[in-house]
Amino acid sequence: MKHLTRADYARQPWKNGKGVTVELARVDADGAMLWRLSMATVAEDGPFSIFPGIERNLTVISGPGFRLEGEGLSFACPPLVPVAFPGDAAVSAQGTDGVASQDFNVMTARHLPRPTVEVTEGAVCFPAGDLLALFALDAGRANDAALAEHDLILSDQAILAEGRFLAVRLNGVAG
Repeated sequence: MKHLTRADYARQPWKNGKGVTVELARVDADGAMLWRLSMATVAEDGPFSIFPGIERNLTVISGPGFRLEGEGLSFACPPLVPVAFPGDAAVSAQGTDGVASQDFNVMTARHLPRPTVEVTEGAVCFPAGDLLALFALDAGRANDAALAEHDLILSDQAILAEGRFLAVRLNGVAG
């Protein structure tokens, strides 16, 4: 079980220059991203960066949320509802009304199975299996470890978690 905290995270400017991504964890192979977990703040309407060959899953973790709009695509992004969309689609955040929302992002290479993303609350036992990422939405516990808000646990072993989490199962990915 790997426990990451805010001190472990890297900050990267957005390709469009309008914000910063906090990269929580990332794995590359052969010079290409396999998967990435990150946080970002959407504070105004505007375009999202395009990631060819990547599937995205976004969950608003604070703030009122917004809409993602693109040619033939329209997704409501309310708080704590995971929304999946293709990373190579040209989409823009709309309806922010200048109020910031923070989101948690899961990006996976298109050839990998789609991740499962869910919000959990209370005591939950996660079985061993493909890589599990537990992102603490509040202070909580994972096995015997105390977690602060926005700590991240990565493990392929069974975990008993208590608290409010975003649970991401990266299917087809070993821990």
